[in-house]
Amino acid sequence: MGKRVEARRRSFTRAVLLGGCLTALLIGGGAALAGRPDAGPTAETEPREGEAPTAEPPRTEAPTTPPPAPTPTPDSTRPIPVPAHGPGTFTTARSAGSRVGSGGTVRRYKVQVENGIDLSERAAAVEIETILAHPRGWTSDGRHSFRLVGSGPSDFDVKIATPGTVDRICGAAGLLTRGEVNCTVGRTVVVNLKRWVLGSEQFDGPVTEYRALIINHEVGHRIGRGHVTCGGAGKPAPAMMQQIKGLRGCHANAWPYAEDGTYITGPAVP
Repeated sequence: MGKRVEARRRSFTRAVLLGGCLTALLIGGGAALAGRPDAGPTAETEPREGEAPTAEPPRTEAPTTPPPAPTPTPDSTRPIPVPAHGPGTFTTARSAGSRVGSGGTVRRYKVQVENGIDLSERAAAVEIETILAHPRGWTSDGRHSFRLVGSGPSDFDVKIATPGTVDRICGAAGLLTRGEVNCTVGRTVVVNLKRWVLGSEQFDGPVTEYRALIINHEVGHRIGRGHVTCGGAGKPAPAMMQQIKGLRGCHANAWPYAEDGTYITGPAVP
Protein backbone atom coordinates (compact mmCIF):
# COMPACT_ATOMS: atom_id res chain seq x y z
CA MET A 1 0.00 0.00 0.00
CA GLY A 2 3.04 2.23 0.17
CA LYS A 3 3.72 5.56 1.80
CA ARG A 4 0.38 7.05 0.75
CA VAL A 5 -1.63 4.38 2.57
CA GLU A 6 0.58 4.58 5.64
CA ALA A 7 0.05 8.34 5.69
CA ARG A 8 -3.71 7.78 5.58
CA ARG A 9 -3.47 5.39 8.52
CA ARG A 10 -1.49 7.90 10.56
CA SER A 11 -3.92 10.70 9.65
CA PHE A 12 -6.98 8.68 10.66
CA THR A 13 -5.33 7.52 13.91
CA ARG A 14 -4.46 11.13 14.80
CA ALA A 15 -8.03 12.13 14.11
CA VAL A 16 -9.42 9.49 16.47
CA LEU A 17 -7.07 10.56 19.24
CA LEU A 18 -7.67 14.28 18.71
CA GLY A 19 -11.41 14.11 18.11
CA GLY A 20 -12.20 15.86 21.37
CA CYS A 21 -15.70 16.56 20.18
CA LEU A 22 -16.74 12.96 20.64
CA THR A 23 -18.49 11.00 23.28
CA ALA A 24 -18.93 7.36 24.01
CA LEU A 25 -21.52 7.66 26.76
CA LEU A 26 -23.39 4.66 25.47
CA ILE A 27 -25.94 2.74 27.42
CA GLY A 28 -27.07 -0.73 26.48
CA GLY A 29 -30.21 -2.03 24.94
CA GLY A 30 -32.18 -0.96 21.88
CA ALA A 31 -35.55 -1.17 20.23
CA ALA A 32 -36.14 -3.17 17.06
CA LEU A 33 -37.16 -0.91 14.21
CA ALA A 34 -38.51 -1.91 10.83
CA GLY A 35 -35.96 -1.55 8.04
CA ARG A 36 -38.10 0.61 5.77
CA PRO A 37 -37.08 3.74 3.88
CA ASP A 38 -38.69 6.95 5.11
CA ALA A 39 -39.12 8.30 1.60
CA GLY A 40 -38.93 6.44 -1.68
CA PRO A 41 -38.38 8.92 -4.51
CA THR A 42 -35.28 10.67 -3.15
CA ALA A 43 -32.51 8.11 -3.16
CA GLU A 44 -28.95 7.42 -4.27
CA THR A 45 -27.12 4.24 -5.12
CA GLU A 46 -23.75 3.49 -6.65
CA PRO A 47 -24.48 1.33 -9.71
CA ARG A 48 -27.52 3.35 -10.80
CA GLU A 49 -27.56 6.90 -9.53
CA GLY A 50 -30.62 8.81 -8.47
CA GLU A 51 -30.83 12.45 -7.61
CA ALA A 52 -29.10 13.46 -4.41
CA PRO A 53 -31.74 13.92 -1.71
CA THR A 54 -32.79 17.43 -0.79
CA ALA A 55 -31.16 18.35 2.50
CA GLU A 56 -33.60 18.62 5.38
CA PRO A 57 -33.39 21.65 7.69
CA PRO A 58 -31.41 20.70 10.81
CA ARG A 59 -32.48 21.45 14.35
CA THR A 60 -31.07 24.43 16.21
CA GLU A 61 -28.96 23.51 19.20
CA ALA A 62 -26.43 25.40 21.24
CA PRO A 63 -22.82 24.13 21.13
CA THR A 64 -21.68 22.02 24.06
CA THR A 65 -18.27 21.26 25.49
CA PRO A 66 -17.49 17.72 24.34
CA PRO A 67 -15.91 15.02 26.52
CA PRO A 68 -12.68 13.23 25.56
CA ALA A 69 -12.62 11.12 22.41
CA PRO A 70 -13.45 7.42 22.74
CA THR A 71 -10.76 4.81 22.31
CA PRO A 72 -11.28 2.56 19.26
CA THR A 73 -12.62 -0.85 20.28
CA PRO A 74 -11.46 -4.26 19.04
CA ASP A 75 -14.91 -4.61 17.45
CA SER A 76 -13.88 -2.12 14.74
CA THR A 77 -11.18 -4.37 13.28
CA ARG A 78 -12.05 -7.98 14.17
CA PRO A 79 -13.42 -10.30 11.44
CA ILE A 80 -17.21 -10.05 11.12
CA PRO A 81 -19.28 -12.62 9.18
CA VAL A 82 -21.44 -11.22 6.37
CA PRO A 83 -24.69 -13.21 6.11
CA ALA A 84 -26.53 -12.76 2.83
CA HIS A 85 -29.85 -12.01 4.51
CA GLY A 86 -31.21 -10.82 7.83
CA PRO A 87 -34.62 -10.33 9.45
CA GLY A 88 -34.97 -6.71 8.38
CA THR A 89 -35.39 -5.45 11.94
CA PHE A 90 -32.90 -3.16 13.65
CA THR A 91 -31.53 -2.29 17.07
CA THR A 92 -30.76 1.36 17.78
CA ALA A 93 -27.57 2.31 19.60
CA ARG A 94 -28.78 3.90 22.83
CA SER A 95 -26.25 6.68 22.75
CA ALA A 96 -26.03 10.09 24.38
CA GLY A 97 -23.59 12.06 22.25
CA SER A 98 -22.38 15.63 22.30
CA ARG A 99 -22.45 17.96 19.36
CA VAL A 100 -19.53 17.63 16.94
CA GLY A 101 -18.78 20.68 14.85
CA SER A 102 -18.93 24.30 15.94
CA GLY A 103 -20.88 25.90 13.11
CA GLY A 104 -24.36 25.96 11.69
CA THR A 105 -27.24 24.11 13.28
CA VAL A 106 -27.01 20.53 14.45
CA ARG A 107 -28.29 17.44 12.63
CA ARG A 108 -29.33 14.68 14.99
CA TYR A 109 -28.80 11.11 13.81
CA LYS A 110 -29.29 7.55 15.05
CA VAL A 111 -27.22 4.46 14.32
CA GLN A 112 -29.08 1.19 13.83
CA VAL A 113 -27.70 -2.32 13.18
CA GLU A 114 -29.75 -5.15 11.72
CA ASN A 115 -30.57 -7.87 14.22
CA GLY A 116 -28.56 -11.08 13.85
CA ILE A 117 -25.40 -9.31 12.65
CA ASP A 118 -22.27 -9.93 14.74
CA LEU A 119 -21.66 -6.19 15.08
CA SER A 120 -22.24 -4.14 18.20
CA GLU A 121 -24.51 -1.19 17.50
CA ARG A 122 -22.69 0.72 20.23
CA ALA A 123 -19.28 0.12 18.62
CA ALA A 124 -20.69 1.12 15.23
CA ALA A 125 -22.10 4.32 16.72
CA VAL A 126 -18.75 5.25 18.24
CA GLU A 127 -16.99 4.64 14.92
CA ILE A 128 -19.50 6.71 12.94
CA GLU A 129 -19.36 9.51 15.51
CA THR A 130 -15.57 9.50 15.20
CA ILE A 131 -15.81 9.79 11.41
CA LEU A 132 -18.25 12.72 11.53
CA ALA A 133 -16.01 14.56 14.01
CA HIS A 134 -12.83 14.10 11.95
CA PRO A 135 -11.06 17.44 11.26
CA ARG A 136 -11.19 16.68 7.51
CA GLY A 137 -14.89 15.74 7.64
CA TRP A 138 -18.06 17.75 6.97
CA THR A 139 -17.60 19.89 10.08
CA SER A 140 -14.38 21.33 8.65
CA ASP A 141 -16.06 24.30 6.94
CA GLY A 142 -17.72 25.50 10.14
CA ARG A 143 -21.20 25.19 8.61
CA HIS A 144 -22.25 21.70 9.66
CA SER A 145 -22.69 20.00 13.02
CA PHE A 146 -23.94 16.58 14.06
CA ARG A 147 -25.11 14.88 17.23
CA LEU A 148 -25.54 11.16 17.85
CA VAL A 149 -28.81 10.34 19.65
CA GLY A 150 -30.36 7.11 20.83
CA SER A 151 -33.97 8.22 21.20
CA GLY A 152 -36.31 11.02 20.31
CA PRO A 153 -36.43 12.80 16.96
CA SER A 154 -33.62 12.55 14.43
CA ASP A 155 -32.81 14.26 11.14
CA PHE A 156 -31.45 11.07 9.59
CA ASP A 157 -30.71 7.46 10.49
CA VAL A 158 -27.72 5.29 9.56
CA LYS A 159 -28.70 1.62 9.13
CA ILE A 160 -26.06 -1.11 8.74
CA ALA A 161 -27.73 -4.09 7.08
CA THR A 162 -27.09 -7.40 5.32
CA PRO A 163 -26.87 -7.30 1.51
CA GLY A 164 -30.34 -8.79 1.13
CA THR A 165 -31.94 -6.22 3.41
CA VAL A 166 -30.09 -3.41 1.63
CA ASP A 167 -31.49 -4.67 -1.67
CA ARG A 168 -34.99 -4.73 -0.22
CA ILE A 169 -34.87 -1.24 1.29
CA CYS A 170 -33.16 0.34 -1.70
CA GLY A 171 -35.21 -1.68 -4.18
CA ALA A 172 -38.44 -0.34 -2.67
CA ALA A 173 -37.24 3.08 -3.87
CA GLY A 174 -36.46 1.74 -7.35
CA LEU A 175 -32.73 1.40 -6.79
CA LEU A 176 -30.58 -1.55 -7.86
CA THR A 177 -27.87 -2.41 -5.32
CA ARG A 178 -27.25 -6.07 -6.35
CA GLY A 179 -26.21 -7.00 -2.82
CA GLU A 180 -23.01 -5.00 -3.29
CA VAL A 181 -23.33 -1.31 -2.49
CA ASN A 182 -24.94 1.29 -0.23
CA CYS A 183 -27.77 3.70 -0.85
CA THR A 184 -29.51 6.73 0.59
CA VAL A 185 -33.30 6.60 0.66
CA GLY A 186 -34.93 9.79 1.85
CA ARG A 187 -33.68 10.45 5.37
CA THR A 188 -32.14 6.97 5.74
CA VAL A 189 -28.51 6.10 4.99
CA VAL A 190 -28.36 2.36 4.24
CA VAL A 191 -24.87 0.86 4.70
CA ASN A 192 -24.19 -2.56 3.18
CA LEU A 193 -22.51 -4.78 5.79
CA LYS A 194 -20.43 -6.33 2.99
CA ARG A 195 -18.81 -2.98 2.23
CA TRP A 196 -18.48 -2.12 5.95
CA VAL A 197 -16.54 -5.34 6.56
CA LEU A 198 -14.66 -5.92 3.28
CA GLY A 199 -14.13 -2.43 1.90
CA SER A 200 -13.64 -2.10 -1.86
CA GLU A 201 -11.00 -3.29 -4.32
CA GLN A 202 -10.80 0.27 -5.63
CA PHE A 203 -9.76 1.58 -2.20
CA ASP A 204 -6.23 0.60 -1.18
CA GLY A 205 -6.39 1.96 2.36
CA PRO A 206 -7.48 0.16 5.56
CA VAL A 207 -11.11 -0.88 5.85
CA THR A 208 -11.67 1.55 8.72
CA GLU A 209 -10.85 4.39 6.35
CA TYR A 210 -13.16 2.97 3.68
CA ARG A 211 -15.92 3.10 6.27
CA ALA A 212 -15.15 6.79 6.58
CA LEU A 213 -15.68 7.14 2.83
CA ILE A 214 -19.05 5.36 3.09
CA ILE A 215 -20.27 7.67 5.86
CA ASN A 216 -18.86 10.86 4.35
CA HIS A 217 -20.34 10.07 0.93
CA GLU A 218 -23.81 9.14 2.15
CA VAL A 219 -24.05 11.88 4.80
CA GLY A 220 -22.83 14.26 2.10
CA HIS A 221 -26.10 13.54 0.30
CA ARG A 222 -28.01 14.26 3.49
CA ILE A 223 -26.54 17.77 3.61
CA GLY A 224 -27.29 18.38 -0.06
CA ARG A 225 -24.10 17.34 -1.86
CA GLY A 226 -24.37 15.67 -5.26
CA HIS A 227 -22.04 13.37 -7.16
CA VAL A 228 -18.82 14.64 -8.69
CA THR A 229 -16.01 12.90 -10.53
CA CYS A 230 -12.19 13.00 -10.43
CA GLY A 231 -10.79 16.52 -10.49
CA GLY A 232 -7.62 15.54 -12.34
CA ALA A 233 -5.06 12.75 -12.64
CA GLY A 234 -3.03 12.28 -9.48
CA LYS A 235 -5.42 14.26 -7.30
CA PRO A 236 -7.30 12.79 -4.33
CA ALA A 237 -10.70 11.42 -5.29
CA PRO A 238 -13.56 13.53 -3.89
CA ALA A 239 -15.61 11.94 -1.12
CA MET A 240 -18.67 12.63 -3.28
CA MET A 241 -17.19 10.61 -6.14
CA GLN A 242 -18.46 7.04 -6.56
CA GLN A 243 -15.01 5.58 -6.03
CA ILE A 244 -16.24 1.99 -6.04
CA LYS A 245 -16.91 2.41 -9.79
CA GLY A 246 -13.32 3.44 -10.56
CA LEU A 247 -10.96 6.29 -9.69
CA ARG A 248 -10.46 7.77 -13.21
CA GLY A 249 -6.89 8.81 -12.49
CA CYS A 250 -7.43 10.05 -8.94
CA HIS A 251 -6.14 8.22 -5.88
CA ALA A 252 -8.45 6.84 -3.22
CA ASN A 253 -9.49 9.27 -0.50
CA ALA A 254 -12.06 9.12 2.30
CA TRP A 255 -12.37 12.75 3.36
CA PRO A 256 -14.26 15.78 1.99
CA TYR A 257 -11.48 18.22 2.88
CA ALA A 258 -7.69 18.22 2.47
CA GLU A 259 -5.39 18.77 5.44
CA ASP A 260 -5.07 22.47 4.50
CA GLY A 261 -8.87 22.87 4.66
CA THR A 262 -9.44 22.85 0.89
CA TYR A 263 -12.67 21.17 -0.24
CA ILE A 264 -11.86 18.22 -2.52
CA THR A 265 -14.19 18.19 -5.51
CA GLY A 266 -14.37 17.77 -9.27
CA PRO A 267 -16.77 18.18 -12.19
CA ALA A 268 -20.40 17.50 -11.31
CA VAL A 269 -21.95 14.26 -12.55
CA PRO A 270 -25.18 15.00 -14.49
